[in-house]
Amino acid sequence: MRLDDSAIADRAVAVRSGTVLAALGVFAFSFTFPATVWTLKGFGPWTATGARCVLAALVAAAILRAFRVPLPEREQWRGLAVVAIGCVLGFPTLTTLALQTSSTAHSAVVIGMLPLATAVVSSRLTGHRPSRRFWLAAGVGALAVVVFTVSQSGGGLSTADLFLFAALVLCAFGYAEGGRLAREMPGWQVIAWALVLALPVTAALTVFGAATEPLHVGGEAIIGLLYVALISQFGGFFVWYRGMAEIGVARASQLQLAQPLLTLIWAVLLLGEHLPPAAPVTALIVVGCIVVTQRSRS
Repeated sequence: MRLDDSAIADRAVAVRSGTVLAALGVFAFSFTFPATVWTLKGFGPWTATGARCVLAALVAAAILRAFRVPLPEREQWRGLAVVAIGCVLGFPTLTTLALQTSSTAHSAVVIGMLPLATAVVSSRLTGHRPSRRFWLAAGVGALAVVVFTVSQSGGGLSTADLFLFAALVLCAFGYAEGGRLAREMPGWQVIAWALVLALPVTAALTVFGAATEPLHVGGEAIIGLLYVALISQFGGFFVWYRGMAEIGVARASQLQLAQPLLTLIWAVLLLGEHLPPAAPVTALIVVGCIVVTQRSRS
Protein backbone atom coordinates (compact mmCIF):
# COMPACT_ATOMS: atom_id res chain seq x y z
CA MET A 1 0.00 0.00 0.00
CA ARG A 2 1.35 3.40 -0.93
CA LEU A 3 1.93 6.04 1.74
CA ASP A 4 -0.98 8.13 0.45
CA ASP A 5 -3.29 5.11 0.51
CA SER A 6 -2.19 4.32 4.07
CA ALA A 7 -2.88 7.88 5.19
CA ILE A 8 -6.33 7.77 3.58
CA ALA A 9 -7.09 4.45 5.29
CA ASP A 10 -5.95 5.80 8.66
CA ARG A 11 -8.11 8.86 8.20
CA ALA A 12 -11.12 6.71 7.35
CA VAL A 13 -10.61 4.69 10.53
CA ALA A 14 -10.31 7.89 12.56
CA VAL A 15 -13.53 9.26 11.05
CA ARG A 16 -15.41 6.04 11.83
CA SER A 17 -14.13 5.87 15.40
CA GLY A 18 -14.77 9.58 15.93
CA THR A 19 -18.33 9.21 14.67
CA VAL A 20 -18.96 6.29 17.04
CA LEU A 21 -17.51 8.18 19.99
CA ALA A 22 -19.53 11.31 19.27
CA ALA A 23 -22.68 9.19 18.87
CA LEU A 24 -22.05 7.57 22.26
CA GLY A 25 -21.79 11.06 23.74
CA VAL A 26 -25.12 12.03 22.18
CA PHE A 27 -26.73 8.87 23.58
CA ALA A 28 -25.42 9.65 27.05
CA PHE A 29 -26.59 13.27 26.89
CA SER A 30 -30.06 12.26 25.66
CA PHE A 31 -30.98 11.09 29.18
CA THR A 32 -29.99 14.41 30.76
CA PHE A 33 -33.39 16.12 30.72
CA PRO A 34 -35.35 13.14 32.11
CA ALA A 35 -32.69 12.71 34.79
CA THR A 36 -32.92 16.42 35.61
CA VAL A 37 -36.69 16.12 36.02
CA TRP A 38 -36.13 13.27 38.46
CA THR A 39 -33.57 15.38 40.32
CA LEU A 40 -36.03 18.27 40.65
CA LYS A 41 -38.45 15.95 42.47
CA GLY A 42 -36.15 16.08 45.49
CA PHE A 43 -33.95 19.15 45.06
CA GLY A 44 -34.53 22.79 44.18
CA PRO A 45 -33.10 24.09 40.89
CA TRP A 46 -30.10 25.86 42.44
CA THR A 47 -29.24 22.91 44.66
CA ALA A 48 -29.63 20.48 41.76
CA THR A 49 -27.42 22.55 39.47
CA GLY A 50 -24.72 23.19 42.05
CA ALA A 51 -24.64 19.66 43.42
CA ARG A 52 -24.33 17.99 40.01
CA CYS A 53 -21.32 20.15 39.15
CA VAL A 54 -19.68 19.81 42.56
CA LEU A 55 -19.98 16.01 42.53
CA ALA A 56 -18.59 15.88 39.00
CA ALA A 57 -15.74 18.24 39.93
CA LEU A 58 -14.75 16.13 42.94
CA VAL A 59 -14.59 12.99 40.78
CA ALA A 60 -12.67 14.89 38.09
CA ALA A 61 -10.18 16.28 40.61
CA ALA A 62 -9.60 12.82 42.08
CA ILE A 63 -8.89 11.32 38.64
CA LEU A 64 -6.61 14.20 37.66
CA ARG A 65 -4.66 13.71 40.86
CA ALA A 66 -4.56 9.91 40.55
CA PHE A 67 -3.07 10.14 37.07
CA ARG A 68 -0.82 13.04 38.06
CA VAL A 69 -2.02 15.12 35.15
CA PRO A 70 0.04 18.31 34.84
CA LEU A 71 -1.63 21.70 34.85
CA PRO A 72 -2.78 22.95 31.45
CA GLU A 73 -0.60 25.39 29.55
CA ARG A 74 -1.13 29.06 30.30
CA GLU A 75 -2.80 29.77 26.96
CA GLN A 76 -5.23 26.86 27.46
CA TRP A 77 -6.91 28.34 30.54
CA ARG A 78 -8.87 30.86 28.48
CA GLY A 79 -10.44 28.06 26.45
CA LEU A 80 -11.15 26.07 29.61
CA ALA A 81 -12.91 29.12 31.05
CA VAL A 82 -15.18 29.19 27.98
CA VAL A 83 -15.99 25.50 28.50
CA ALA A 84 -16.66 26.15 32.19
CA ILE A 85 -19.01 29.04 31.47
CA GLY A 86 -20.86 27.25 28.67
CA CYS A 87 -20.97 23.60 29.72
CA VAL A 88 -20.52 23.68 33.50
CA LEU A 89 -22.34 26.85 34.57
CA GLY A 90 -24.59 28.15 31.79
CA PHE A 91 -26.21 25.09 30.26
CA PRO A 92 -26.99 23.14 33.46
CA THR A 93 -28.34 26.20 35.28
CA LEU A 94 -30.54 27.52 32.48
CA THR A 95 -31.95 24.17 31.40
CA THR A 96 -32.72 23.22 35.00
CA LEU A 97 -34.61 26.48 35.48
CA ALA A 98 -36.47 25.88 32.21
CA LEU A 99 -37.48 22.34 33.18
CA GLN A 100 -39.38 23.69 36.17
CA THR A 101 -42.15 24.86 33.83
CA SER A 102 -41.38 23.28 30.46
CA SER A 103 -41.94 19.64 29.56
CA THR A 104 -38.98 17.41 28.82
CA ALA A 105 -40.18 16.83 25.26
CA HIS A 106 -40.59 20.53 24.49
CA SER A 107 -37.23 21.43 26.04
CA ALA A 108 -35.48 18.69 24.09
CA VAL A 109 -36.76 20.01 20.79
CA VAL A 110 -35.72 23.60 21.54
CA ILE A 111 -32.22 22.43 22.40
CA GLY A 112 -32.26 20.60 19.06
CA MET A 113 -30.90 23.83 17.57
CA LEU A 114 -27.63 23.28 19.43
CA PRO A 115 -25.85 21.48 16.54
CA LEU A 116 -26.36 24.39 14.17
CA ALA A 117 -25.31 26.90 16.82
CA THR A 118 -22.17 24.84 17.52
CA ALA A 119 -21.30 24.63 13.84
CA VAL A 120 -21.70 28.40 13.42
CA VAL A 121 -19.58 29.19 16.48
CA SER A 122 -16.91 26.69 15.43
CA SER A 123 -16.66 28.13 11.92
CA ARG A 124 -16.21 31.62 13.38
CA LEU A 125 -13.57 30.50 15.88
CA THR A 126 -11.53 28.37 13.48
CA GLY A 127 -12.14 30.09 10.16
CA HIS A 128 -13.20 26.71 8.72
CA ARG A 129 -15.95 26.85 6.11
CA PRO A 130 -18.08 23.70 5.65
CA SER A 131 -19.66 23.10 2.24
CA ARG A 132 -22.91 24.68 1.10
CA ARG A 133 -24.56 21.28 1.12
CA PHE A 134 -23.54 20.87 4.75
CA TRP A 135 -25.04 24.23 5.73
CA LEU A 136 -28.21 23.60 3.75
CA ALA A 137 -28.83 20.29 5.49
CA ALA A 138 -28.00 21.75 8.90
CA GLY A 139 -30.29 24.70 8.25
CA VAL A 140 -33.18 22.47 7.21
CA GLY A 141 -32.75 20.41 10.36
CA ALA A 142 -32.69 23.50 12.54
CA LEU A 143 -35.71 24.95 10.74
CA ALA A 144 -37.65 21.77 11.39
CA VAL A 145 -36.82 22.11 15.07
CA VAL A 146 -37.91 25.76 15.15
CA VAL A 147 -41.22 25.05 13.40
CA PHE A 148 -41.91 22.18 15.76
CA THR A 149 -41.11 24.33 18.80
CA VAL A 150 -43.22 27.31 17.79
CA SER A 151 -46.17 25.13 16.83
CA GLN A 152 -46.07 23.42 20.22
CA SER A 153 -45.81 26.80 22.02
CA GLY A 154 -48.94 28.27 20.45
CA GLY A 155 -46.98 30.58 18.17
CA GLY A 156 -44.97 32.30 20.91
CA LEU A 157 -41.98 31.82 23.19
CA SER A 158 -42.22 31.33 26.95
CA THR A 159 -39.73 32.30 29.65
CA ALA A 160 -38.58 28.68 29.66
CA ASP A 161 -37.91 28.92 25.91
CA LEU A 162 -35.74 32.00 26.49
CA PHE A 163 -33.78 30.10 29.14
CA LEU A 164 -33.32 27.24 26.69
CA PHE A 165 -32.18 29.45 23.82
CA ALA A 166 -29.66 31.19 26.10
CA ALA A 167 -28.46 27.77 27.26
CA LEU A 168 -27.86 26.51 23.74
CA VAL A 169 -25.87 29.63 22.79
CA LEU A 170 -23.58 29.29 25.81
CA CYS A 171 -23.26 25.55 25.31
CA ALA A 172 -22.38 26.02 21.64
CA PHE A 173 -19.37 28.10 22.64
CA GLY A 174 -18.42 25.50 25.24
CA TYR A 175 -18.70 22.64 22.74
CA ALA A 176 -16.75 24.45 20.04
CA GLU A 177 -13.95 25.49 22.37
CA GLY A 178 -13.87 22.10 24.04
CA GLY A 179 -13.61 20.36 20.69
CA ARG A 180 -10.66 22.58 19.81
CA LEU A 181 -8.91 21.91 23.10
CA ALA A 182 -9.48 18.17 22.70
CA ARG A 183 -6.92 18.29 19.88
CA GLU A 184 -4.32 19.47 22.39
CA MET A 185 -5.21 17.33 25.41
CA PRO A 186 -7.41 14.27 26.04
CA GLY A 187 -11.11 15.13 25.96
CA TRP A 188 -11.70 13.97 29.53
CA GLN A 189 -9.07 16.41 30.75
CA VAL A 190 -10.86 19.28 29.02
CA ILE A 191 -14.09 18.78 30.95
CA ALA A 192 -12.23 17.76 34.12
CA TRP A 193 -10.24 21.00 34.28
CA ALA A 194 -13.34 23.03 33.38
CA LEU A 195 -15.22 21.44 36.29
CA VAL A 196 -12.35 22.14 38.69
CA LEU A 197 -12.09 25.72 37.42
CA ALA A 198 -15.80 26.31 38.08
CA LEU A 199 -15.77 24.60 41.49
CA PRO A 200 -15.71 27.78 43.64
CA VAL A 201 -18.83 29.05 41.87
CA THR A 202 -20.69 25.73 41.86
CA ALA A 203 -19.84 25.12 45.52
CA ALA A 204 -21.26 28.52 46.44
CA LEU A 205 -24.35 27.75 44.35
CA THR A 206 -24.83 24.47 46.20
CA VAL A 207 -24.56 26.14 49.60
CA PHE A 208 -27.02 28.84 48.55
CA GLY A 209 -29.51 26.31 47.24
CA ALA A 210 -29.25 24.05 50.27
CA ALA A 211 -29.88 27.02 52.58
CA THR A 212 -32.87 28.44 50.69
CA GLU A 213 -34.63 25.49 49.01
CA PRO A 214 -36.58 22.60 50.54
CA LEU A 215 -35.32 19.05 50.17
CA HIS A 216 -37.54 16.01 49.54
CA VAL A 217 -34.92 13.45 48.68
CA GLY A 218 -36.17 10.16 47.29
CA GLY A 219 -34.89 7.35 45.11
CA GLU A 220 -35.61 8.99 41.76
CA ALA A 221 -34.05 12.27 42.88
CA ILE A 222 -30.84 10.53 43.93
CA ILE A 223 -30.64 8.47 40.73
CA GLY A 224 -31.27 11.57 38.65
CA LEU A 225 -28.62 13.59 40.48
CA LEU A 226 -26.01 10.85 40.16
CA TYR A 227 -26.70 10.52 36.44
CA VAL A 228 -26.46 14.21 35.62
CA ALA A 229 -23.35 14.53 37.79
CA LEU A 230 -21.38 11.46 36.71
CA ILE A 231 -22.58 10.98 33.13
CA SER A 232 -24.14 14.18 31.78
CA GLN A 233 -21.63 16.50 33.43
CA PHE A 234 -18.49 14.38 33.18
CA GLY A 235 -18.52 10.88 31.67
CA GLY A 236 -20.39 11.78 28.48
CA PHE A 237 -17.82 14.44 27.66
CA PHE A 238 -15.06 11.78 27.56
CA VAL A 239 -16.35 10.34 24.31
CA TRP A 240 -18.01 13.52 23.02
CA TYR A 241 -14.93 15.74 22.97
CA ARG A 242 -12.77 12.91 21.66
CA GLY A 243 -15.20 12.34 18.82
CA MET A 244 -15.27 16.06 18.03
CA ALA A 245 -11.48 16.13 17.91
CA GLU A 246 -11.38 13.27 15.38
CA ILE A 247 -14.12 14.29 12.94
CA GLY A 248 -14.37 18.03 13.51
CA VAL A 249 -16.62 20.14 15.69
CA ALA A 250 -19.12 21.11 12.99
CA ARG A 251 -19.65 17.59 11.67
CA ALA A 252 -19.78 15.96 15.11
CA SER A 253 -22.29 18.53 16.30
CA GLN A 254 -24.73 17.47 13.58
CA LEU A 255 -24.99 14.03 15.19
CA GLN A 256 -26.58 15.85 18.09
CA LEU A 257 -29.62 16.52 15.91
CA ALA A 258 -30.63 13.01 17.02
CA GLN A 259 -30.46 13.91 20.70
CA PRO A 260 -33.88 15.59 21.03
CA LEU A 261 -35.47 12.64 19.26
CA LEU A 262 -33.92 10.21 21.70
CA THR A 263 -34.95 12.43 24.60
CA LEU A 264 -38.53 12.43 23.29
CA ILE A 265 -38.50 8.63 23.51
CA TRP A 266 -37.14 8.68 27.07
CA ALA A 267 -39.72 11.34 28.02
CA VAL A 268 -42.49 8.96 26.99
CA LEU A 269 -40.96 5.77 28.39
CA LEU A 270 -39.51 7.14 31.64
CA LEU A 271 -41.74 10.12 32.46
CA GLY A 272 -44.99 9.19 30.76
CA GLU A 273 -45.16 12.45 28.79
CA HIS A 274 -47.38 12.78 25.73
CA LEU A 275 -45.49 12.67 22.45
CA PRO A 276 -46.61 15.50 20.12
CA PRO A 277 -48.09 14.23 16.81
CA ALA A 278 -45.57 16.29 14.82
CA ALA A 279 -42.62 14.48 16.41
CA PRO A 280 -42.42 11.60 13.86
CA VAL A 281 -42.34 14.06 10.96
CA THR A 282 -39.63 16.12 12.65
CA ALA A 283 -37.73 12.90 13.36
CA LEU A 284 -37.69 11.88 9.68
CA ILE A 285 -36.50 15.34 8.58
CA VAL A 286 -33.78 15.49 11.23
CA VAL A 287 -32.48 11.99 10.56
CA GLY A 288 -32.30 12.81 6.86
CA CYS A 289 -30.31 15.94 7.64
CA ILE A 290 -27.87 13.94 9.75
CA VAL A 291 -27.23 11.57 6.85
CA VAL A 292 -26.60 14.47 4.46
CA THR A 293 -24.27 16.37 6.79
CA GLN A 294 -22.25 13.24 7.53
CA ARG A 295 -21.76 12.57 3.83
CA SER A 296 -21.01 16.16 2.87
CA ARG A 297 -17.42 17.00 2.16
CA SER A 298 -16.06 19.96 4.07
